[in-house]
Amino acid sequence: MATSDQEPDDLSLHDLIEGPTQDLTSARAALAARATPPVEPTQDLSALVPPRSVDHEVGGTSGDPQRRQLHDRPGGGPGARRRVDLARVPAAGGLYRRALLGALPGTGRRRGRELPALELSVAGVTVDRAHLADYDRVCGFRLADRLPATYLHVLGFPLSLRLMTAADFPIPLTGVVHVANRITVRRPVQVGESVDFRTYAENLRPHERGRQLDVVLVGSVGGEEVWRGVSTYLGKERAAGGGPRRDRGDRQPPPAFSAQWRVTPRVGTDYARVSGDHNPIHTSKLGARLFGFPRPIAHGMWSKARCLAALESRLPEAYTVDVAFKLPVPLPSTVAFSATTTGGAGWDFGLHGARDGRPHLVGTVR
Repeated sequence: MATSDQEPDDLSLHDLIEGPTQDLTSARAALAARATPPVEPTQDLSALVPPRSVDHEVGGTSGDPQRRQLHDRPGGGPGARRRVDLARVPAAGGLYRRALLGALPGTGRRRGRELPALELSVAGVTVDRAHLADYDRVCGFRLADRLPATYLHVLGFPLSLRLMTAADFPIPLTGVVHVANRITVRRPVQVGESVDFRTYAENLRPHERGRQLDVVLVGSVGGEEVWRGVSTYLGKERAAGGGPRRDRGDRQPPPAFSAQWRVTPRVGTDYARVSGDHNPIHTSKLGARLFGFPRPIAHGMWSKARCLAALESRLPEAYTVDVAFKLPVPLPSTVAFSATTTGGAGWDFGLHGARDGRPHLVGTVR
């Protein structure tokens, strides 16, 4: 793994996806060793022509801005989802290889126009303390037995990835833009607890640059929902998808900064290792250029985690943290963090360019 600001350009397809950032955490290795194969095979992705450039700010909101829960429809009625229980957590590396290979000309298939009526679940996901400590180090959290809110996203992310790599999923994984994420912590989760996850997609809607949808991930302990994450993704399309247009004049001047962080290329490779998110736009110059970025960019969920780590000692027992991802954080760069209290346990926070003040992330804790 590179430890400087320089990254190699002559990477193979395998290197782009796994290479120096291959996911070999003991937690997932142990799960794979003692589990049987998944119930259903993973399906291929269809082809996607990469966008010319994605180094711009996108307008996005989390999937449920009014805090409505419109999505939990148990089986049996109209619009119900079919539930598939997987025996183990899927391996993220293989899913990314499928996504990249499926984007090559002539290898894909026609995608569905509607969301699949499908819910995937996996039970009994446990935490490996060494992996948690590695994640805490990469994201800036203190070592503790209480799981950071964003760590539950990492534990369940491969399940959502499996859903998004299905052949009939309406937005291809390759080139997708993560525009917003909302996490609700109902109560703290401890390192010794076993978590059951389920995931599904909802709210496919037009966007001025294509289409957006929400991928919901729910974590439960003993049948009680303790954590919920909603990730909003944008699939860029040649034909505008309609939907509301963002006001180009609404950018506010950056707030006063309380800290500055140097973000090196190692952030991309280290976070890929601990999260299983091996998208090459975060780990390789070549991979980034293939999808319109001049150089690698930081994972959005690393940026969110780093901001939460800065607020860690001031977070309540239960809360919702909602962020919108604006301009990508190029690697390397220097970013500035700001946070202001709204009274009680509420916070408004943001991440901006230290030199130009351009927004990378804006968020709230309520």
